[in-house]
Amino acid sequence: MADDIVISLKNVSKVFKQYPRPVDRLKEVFLPGRQKTPEFWALQDINVDVFKGETFGIIGRNGAGKSTLLQIIAGTLQPTTGETMVSSRVAALLELGSGFNPNFTGHQNIFFNGRILGLTQADIESRYDKILAFADIGDFIHKPVRTYSSGMFVRLAFAVQANIDADIVIIDEALSVGDVFFRQKCYARLEYLRSQGAAILLVSHSMGDVQQLCQRAILLNKGVQTFLGSSSEAVKLYYLLHQSDGTALQTASEANGAKVDRAEANGAGANKPKADESPEKSAEPLPLKKRYAHKISAAAWLDISQTPQTSNGQATCLGVALCRADGQPCNIFRQGDRAIICYTFVLNSPLDVPIFGLVLKNERGIIVHGKNSWQRLDSEVPTQLAAGDELLCQQEIDLNLEPGDYTFDLGLASVPIDIWQNRDQVSHQQVSVSRTRLCHLTDVSTFSITLALHDQVERLTHYGVANLPGTLALSHFPQSLAAKSSTGREL
Repeated sequence: MADDIVISLKNVSKVFKQYPRPVDRLKEVFLPGRQKTPEFWALQDINVDVFKGETFGIIGRNGAGKSTLLQIIAGTLQPTTGETMVSSRVAALLELGSGFNPNFTGHQNIFFNGRILGLTQADIESRYDKILAFADIGDFIHKPVRTYSSGMFVRLAFAVQANIDADIVIIDEALSVGDVFFRQKCYARLEYLRSQGAAILLVSHSMGDVQQLCQRAILLNKGVQTFLGSSSEAVKLYYLLHQSDGTALQTASEANGAKVDRAEANGAGANKPKADESPEKSAEPLPLKKRYAHKISAAAWLDISQTPQTSNGQATCLGVALCRADGQPCNIFRQGDRAIICYTFVLNSPLDVPIFGLVLKNERGIIVHGKNSWQRLDSEVPTQLAAGDELLCQQEIDLNLEPGDYTFDLGLASVPIDIWQNRDQVSHQQVSVSRTRLCHLTDVSTFSITLALHDQVERLTHYGVANLPGTLALSHFPQSLAAKSSTGREL
């Protein structure tokens, strides 16, 4: 098994010195020890082995140290401490256009970049037609690269990298620029390289890609190796990291045997009760997960302790659950899958009629769907509620949306009883004026949508943001009927 290791990192750390002013660099050289320069540890004690024929994911929030780790593996950065072993040729697509001269044409840059990557002139010429076909940028190959769109740029860059027969291929978010068809072609090429024994390192914020493409993954948090193992488990912990300050992540990581002591030193677990605090003080009469266990799996309830919650004091959100139709937790859905989002509030004062709803936002922050209970006038809604009452809100959504990452907001409002009783006659403006916002949660959680699966084959169900309801029909008129129609005879 040791012979199959192509990358090995042992206790790798990287520190960057932070100089407040340029002159402080000179002071450190000529006056050593006279002043202490602030340090930033981008990576701390990373230990990982990557094997031949493996697609390995590197995930974490912004600033976690992912790009620094890739640069160390690629050899463009040296670690401060620790040992690195990279046994084979590396093709690294770390930055869009790195190794390209913007004033050269695409044709010239193929040879220029190929030589930088260690290929001979003959090697590049033998691969030139394949590179050109893969990039598929037409006559732009003879135009300066500075005139390219970002999508064309990454097409050409990836085409070169994917055809140099490297044993290690590193991709750092570069594929997020291309359209779905180009990404499919890239992933097919990466799968081919992997089948030939190449190791693929993928950094992506698309958790659907990581879970589908990677066998294993490492999760970084503030430069610390928080988890190393199966990609599906790493993705679950990644979502926990987004939903909390690290407390939930620490608990889950310990359950899976991950090393979290350094993460705790970086602030994870800061909300854990102190030894002299009694857990009974904050315990509820019946825990939320048990109260609704008949509807939702306990694991589906999210940690919302760090979720921004705006309230006028009349209501408080107790919990939010994200799950499949069977009540089991889920963060990655196929196009067309049904997602269920449940959320519960406790009322701090009486109210007439509750109105609940949520919105879904895509990666660009655009609201792609929003619905509240007022828009379902036929729904049964309780009225004249008392302080201390609880509300369990449930929305089921068929995710007929484009593949990508999404977040959701949710909230609770109220309207006077007379508005509700005359809901068939009141206008949207009247409702807006009379509505009182009670509690609102922003960016509660994130989930991913991947391509639909039909007969074990991934398919794109539609183009654009959403799959709108509609029908398709094709009429066929054989040539004989068309000829009769042209003579004016009845069809």
